[in-house]
Amino acid sequence: MTATPGDRRTIARIAANTRWSQETNRAGATAKARNNSPASLDYWMRKVDPESNLPYSERLKCANNAKTAYYEALARKARKAKAAKKAAAERAA
Repeated sequence: MTATPGDRRTIARIAANTRWSQETNRAGATAKARNNSPASLDYWMRKVDPESNLPYSERLKCANNAKTAYYEALARKARKAKAAKKAAAERAA
């Protein structure tokens, strides 16, 4: 029997809630994902200097600049998408 999208969503929510109900160290369970996220400064430090050749202070500056550039690019992309959506709505009206 094939599950409907609603059934699949419910099954996934049951599984997720069951898993988290058994987790005693939530921070530890998500640490790897957080450290490999663009929100993490460690992520950017590894990106800008994978072999740790730069002094820590220089690597930190580069990482902060890379992180800022990433989020500025995301914001620009979001603004462009929002403008395109608004223009499409105005054309349809």
